[in-house]
Amino acid sequence: MRDLLFKNLTSSDHKKRIICTSEVTDKQGVHSVIRRHFICMVKEIDKQGAGMDKPQPYLYVLKEKDTKEQKQKFFCKVKGSICAVSKDRLFLVVFMHSLRIDLASAPQNVN
Repeated sequence: MRDLLFKNLTSSDHKKRIICTSEVTDKQGVHSVIRRHFICMVKEIDKQGAGMDKPQPYLYVLKEKDTKEQKQKFFCKVKGSICAVSKDRLFLVVFMHSLRIDLASAPQNVN
């Protein structure tokens, strides 16, 4: 069995976008939940970049394993930014990706 959920949210001025997916599967005795998020924001800045507050890149990774409960978790978050030029206008694009994976033993059906 596989359940999928997909969300694509965009602001009215198209300067912020959020994309989320969630996938739940039960396969070969393993229940897995995978969640992905992508957030992107666009800000126009002046040509000289005066007052540009460019965030520092960021990476966070967490992995947990519980053999007693038969569960595993993995989480990764990446933040960054890039500068882009379009029609002689300078933009700062700030983004964040995250991935979360939860694995557990699937409940056994007892009849």
